[in-house]
Amino acid sequence: MQIGMIGLGRMGGNMARRLLRGGHQVVGYAADAASITSVASEGAIGADTLDELVSKLQRPRAAWVMVPAGEATEQVVNDLATRMQAGDTIIDGGNSHYKDDVRRAKALRSNGIHYVDVGTSGGVWGLERGYCLMIGGPRGPVDRLEPIFRTLAPGRGDILRTAGRDTRESPAEQGYLHCGPSGAGHFVKMIHNGVEYGLMQAYAEGFDILKNASSRDLPADLRYDLDVADIAELWRRGSVVQSWLLDLTAMALVENPTLSNYTGHVEDSGEGRWTIMAAVEAGVPADVLATSLFTRFRSRQEHTFAEKVLSAMRHKFGGHVERPAGG
Repeated sequence: MQIGMIGLGRMGGNMARRLLRGGHQVVGYAADAASITSVASEGAIGADTLDELVSKLQRPRAAWVMVPAGEATEQVVNDLATRMQAGDTIIDGGNSHYKDDVRRAKALRSNGIHYVDVGTSGGVWGLERGYCLMIGGPRGPVDRLEPIFRTLAPGRGDILRTAGRDTRESPAEQGYLHCGPSGAGHFVKMIHNGVEYGLMQAYAEGFDILKNASSRDLPADLRYDLDVADIAELWRRGSVVQSWLLDLTAMALVENPTLSNYTGHVEDSGEGRWTIMAAVEAGVPADVLATSLFTRFRSRQEHTFAEKVLSAMRHKFGGHVERPAGG
């Protein structure tokens, strides 16, 4: 298929490359000219403006927006809306709030333009591992775009089938899923990120306890000088707590067991807050997720080894760099 990619940073650039490797034609545009040149050198068609990008797409056009959520995404979607026509599709693959998706879809529908929201997980590793895609929007354009989703997704790989799914066919096993109407994709991704906060916090606190098992405040015969890097590696093999987040933690700890290269200043990117707000609106208790969010707030005032573990995980999976002290 042919698709436009707007935003060629850490995620968008690698998604464009994965699509090119899958045989699709990509027309790429970004504010940074160097990133356009980079993907063009790998087979993409570069565009210096949005007008040029739209002109190089064949109808019905499909343009994937991969820019920071919020005002940047709003501006690009509005700019595309004035340039596209009935039957075309705008895809938002960033981390937009699901209520914004519902609003945008209604506004675009009056002009016959389709809007598809895609919660995208995979971080800086997605080029090789693939991206988990949580999709919302009308069935027609979602079905038409399936070759794009199938290429971006990781596929079944060597993950064993879940017992009982033998007679149940779903693209979820391939790493992508049409979750429901407008907003459903980003709603599922929002909860995914809220859960991610809780999982990361559990690992972080566990390793903090292990590291401090040698505290002088403990009786001498109850102190343990533990190798946290080796324990992380141990848990990766046969343990019920093994996961990709643990893999990344083990990687960070073997590189630097004290994590002295991290301050422990942990940002939140929005989805954690939105998850708690959604829980409040639905009257659903979310104790662990709420606590993990508040711990990130606290990390900006005081830092523990647990916060350094959190920061290390964020850097490893998403390339998130800590804000400089005082910044």
